[in-house]
Amino acid sequence: MQHQELIENRTFDEIQVGDQASLERRLTERDIKLFAIMSGDVNPAHVDEDYARESLFHEVIAHGLWGGSLISTVLGTQLPGPGTIYLNQSLSFRRPIGLGDLVTITVTVKTKDADNGHLTLDCLCTNQDGQRVITGEAEVLAPKKKVRRPRWIPPEVRVEEHVHLRRLLDNAKDKDPILTAVVQPTDTTSLEGVMAAAEKNLITPVLIGPSAKVQDAAEAVGISLADVELHDVKHSHAAAAKAVSLARAGQVQAVMKGNIHTDELMRAVLQREGGLRTERRLSHVFAFDVPSYAQPLFITDAAINPYPTLMHKRDIIQNAVDLLHALGIDEPRVALLSAVENVTPTLQSTLDAASLCKMADRGQIQGAIVDGPLAFDNAVSEEAARIKKIQSPVAGKADILVAPDLEAGNMLAKQLEYLGGAEGAGIALGARVPIILTSRADDTTSRLASCALALQWAHAAL
Repeated sequence: MQHQELIENRTFDEIQVGDQASLERRLTERDIKLFAIMSGDVNPAHVDEDYARESLFHEVIAHGLWGGSLISTVLGTQLPGPGTIYLNQSLSFRRPIGLGDLVTITVTVKTKDADNGHLTLDCLCTNQDGQRVITGEAEVLAPKKKVRRPRWIPPEVRVEEHVHLRRLLDNAKDKDPILTAVVQPTDTTSLEGVMAAAEKNLITPVLIGPSAKVQDAAEAVGISLADVELHDVKHSHAAAAKAVSLARAGQVQAVMKGNIHTDELMRAVLQREGGLRTERRLSHVFAFDVPSYAQPLFITDAAINPYPTLMHKRDIIQNAVDLLHALGIDEPRVALLSAVENVTPTLQSTLDAASLCKMADRGQIQGAIVDGPLAFDNAVSEEAARIKKIQSPVAGKADILVAPDLEAGNMLAKQLEYLGGAEGAGIALGARVPIILTSRADDTTSRLASCALALQWAHAAL
């Protein structure tokens, strides 16, 4: 049976002048963000990389009291430890602490006062070069009784900031908004998302639906449609048909789903006469910002093709690769997912993966590094791939995950979102224009990011 680690103090009588205790801590971006969240101090010198580069120190630095809090940690957990009462603290900040700096915090007992049980301690924080970053003096009331308790194990805290989605939105700022046909924006959620995207200059909306219902939704949330183009149609079928017609005529550069079922919209898009078909198979791409993953993660296809054939998968991959090219990722790494890493005759997904890799070698899939079959853990974890001795330029650092079928892709996407804290955006590609497929459960950030994907795709296609 494993014994739980204990935390133990040193009483006043046990402590001698000159006694020391110390700890080391390396400053991470996560430390800065957590301290900013807890303190409310969002000074851009600490949280805004662009601002920090132009500041006095030319880099993001720690909050001063982040180092001060580490002094408190030593006092409260080591010397004297549990039972200590903080009375006074002076601090002098000598130089900044930057990201990656290794800080050593040392406290040294300077004086003891037997009359009141007070200790004064010199406090010193140095960086990895031995330079003083913080100095000071603390006064504490030392404990008289011995304390020995199980050490509390703090829960894991995750900072869900979704920096990749914010970067996607930032990259779209300098591009002109695209005319976007919005199909059936008759509910407040979809209409608010549309107008938020318009306010951010991502799209210029062309609303299509029963005008009375659209106006009612706008009035319910205080939105003015005075300057917005609105096409009055009787029902959702007509709205989808009108949007497709405008796209075919080149009058809009994208189509966006409003309060209409995806299947109904896709029927209008995919009709053989008068639709938006191209020689490419239509497929959906999710762009996810996963807090535990170092880069954006794209999943395809989780919304349109239930059981794609080998050639369907070729198009599904190329659509996703082309999207990443539009986003500035020149040679994305594509992981072909299966349950195992070896080609197995009884698992069709492994046979498809092997064929797709050869197709990539022969130029039938262009502009990407393609590998598979790979199980999910090996696709996103270099450690898992190392343990299983998988030699792959994709394993552990995939940009695109290609699901074997829609069910697997959809479950993976929703697990990342609802259990992994991911936030995502998504569009359908392979038609004449990008189709922005938002969900009723999407928040504003997801809707904005989906529009940003369509914007960058449309500009890259010009």
